[in-house]
Amino acid sequence: MMHDEREDPNRSPVERFGDGCSCSQAIVASHADRYGLDQRLALRIASGLGGGLGRAGGTCGALTGAALVLGLELGTEDIADKAAKERTYRAVRELQDRFAARHGTTQCRQLLGCDISDPAGYQLAREQGLFLSACPTFVASAAALLDELLDGTTR
Repeated sequence: MMHDEREDPNRSPVERFGDGCSCSQAIVASHADRYGLDQRLALRIASGLGGGLGRAGGTCGALTGAALVLGLELGTEDIADKAAKERTYRAVRELQDRFAARHGTTQCRQLLGCDISDPAGYQLAREQGLFLSACPTFVASAAALLDELLDGTTR
């Protein structure tokens, strides 16, 4: 069986995005092995989050993917564990705040400067190469911020 480099756990989120992963998939798949999550399942879990939740232009998919990873790191299966819930919420909020401080917003449509939920806006983004020029910056930024948080800066 031939090895698929897209499933290599050492590939960065930006490399994965360049391979064709959505922004959210790139983040989640890059951290899957750390949590014992199958790469293919990680891709499926994050598949609806790209483009600001289903290409609606809302919260950047790289951020929502990072929020999933923070849930894997800080969350709990015990629904009564309010401390874990609060810890996770604080970390996700910190992620959003830091991202907004860097980029001025967390919203995909504002980051790209066009509304990709509208077919004309999506076409404009493609024609201007925004998914290739702007999105890798946001994926890299979300990944770096996530790594800072995972390294314990807010725990």
